[in-house]
Amino acid sequence: MTSTLTPRAARAQGGPSTSLSRMTALARAELTLFARSRSTLVAAFFVPLVLPFSLHSAAGQMNLKDAGLTVGLVMLPAAIGFSLLFAVYSTLVGVFVARREQLVLKRLRTGEPRDAEILAGAALPAVATSLGQSLILTAACTALLHVPAPRAPHLAVLGLLLGLALCLTLAAVTAGLTRTTESAQVTSIPLIMVSAMGSGIAVPLEILPDRLAHLCELLPLTPALTLVRGGWTGELSGPEILRAVAVALVWLALAVFAVRRWFRWEPRR
Repeated sequence: MTSTLTPRAARAQGGPSTSLSRMTALARAELTLFARSRSTLVAAFFVPLVLPFSLHSAAGQMNLKDAGLTVGLVMLPAAIGFSLLFAVYSTLVGVFVARREQLVLKRLRTGEPRDAEILAGAALPAVATSLGQSLILTAACTALLHVPAPRAPHLAVLGLLLGLALCLTLAAVTAGLTRTTESAQVTSIPLIMVSAMGSGIAVPLEILPDRLAHLCELLPLTPALTLVRGGWTGELSGPEILRAVAVALVWLALAVFAVRRWFRWEPRR
């Protein structure tokens, strides 16, 4: 299983390897392993597509009109949030830990790929899955829930990109704290639960008490989902956008620092 991920696989045909070719080769090999794991396929493909629709009845009972929201504008960011949490974050925690325990990461570091390239290459299938799911879920919510076209699509795109970057790096941080492949499903639960309840996925921040909403704004995934929802409503002010971007960048910087400091490339002994 591990022989498909080798340093030499990153060489471009007929010439010296580049950063892009190495990451592409690693992503192709990771995609092969990705497709062989039934549990990974279920978590990455089916859970994010099913969970959002479980919120439909709950969203219908919320007082959304006073917040200027509709059921569709609640479910669409929630769907993207579930995709980020399960298709990217939870999946990559398991991927990073599994490749570490199989000594794949250790072997790759002896070849041409740099550390960032190894992690990015391994993450590309999960990131591509989330991007595809986001498009499918957006189309489904638009057709079934009559969600209008986004008023500020650049904010929605920015929020999705920040969410992907945060989930990737936070997955690497969590993997560094995870001892075994079996425990990866457990160590990813705290961030999933906190984000689902406090980052505007299950309950929009607009309908929470002000003090609680301000506290939830500081959670890692809240800025991304705030920007996604704001992309559709078009109601985010300049200071609100800057605050969301600043919080996301602070979390991203902290996560990158933690990865460089505590990520493990060899099995724990």
